[in-house]
Amino acid sequence: MKSSKLILGIFLIVSILDIIGISIGNETMKYIFKPLIMLTLMAYYSVVVNNENKLYLAALFFAFIGDVLLMFDTQLNFILGLISFLIAHVLYIIIIVKLLNKSTSVQKTIAIVPFLIFYIGLIYLLKDSMGEMLIPVVIYGLIISTFGAVSFLNYLTKKSVVSLVLLGGALFFIVSDSTLAIDKFYQSEGYFSILIMLTYILAQYLICRFMIVESENKE
Repeated sequence: MKSSKLILGIFLIVSILDIIGISIGNETMKYIFKPLIMLTLMAYYSVVVNNENKLYLAALFFAFIGDVLLMFDTQLNFILGLISFLIAHVLYIIIIVKLLNKSTSVQKTIAIVPFLIFYIGLIYLLKDSMGEMLIPVVIYGLIISTFGAVSFLNYLTKKSVVSLVLLGGALFFIVSDSTLAIDKFYQSEGYFSILIMLTYILAQYLICRFMIVESENKE
């Protein structure tokens, strides 16, 4: 228990230092602390649970790879980072689908429609400025929207606190990635980089909490 609290404390510290580095424009701080965010979250999860979900650990690993790739502002790194996070989201979707209760057509529709509308609206907004990145972003957007929809469906069928935590994680992830897309392809604002990282960290932490509780429920 003490070790898990220590690792969680380190996760919090490196997250804060990374955001400070972003806010003051210190590239060295970003290069040092950003990769540590996922590594400490992986360590925290591994210490807390008795039976690790290998798919989840793989998702965190691909998120870590994505974080490292996106630190370098080139189109190749952006595409490779996109692929890494796409794989992570596919793994998240597989994990959640395995946990879903039986649902009605109405529940499925309610879960899908909001994310579909947001997805279509965002792609429409960005389509003229994405150029050759249009197809990769469309595919990635479809996957993360699916992640949001299955998380919402999980909440609709369970109405539990932990399912709400997962939904919160999915929503924060969508906010983070949508802001990143707007920043890169539509309009850049000074505060976007902080918002992107803050919502990303919250998303990953909430998903981790969900996975920990799910592991405890199986014991």
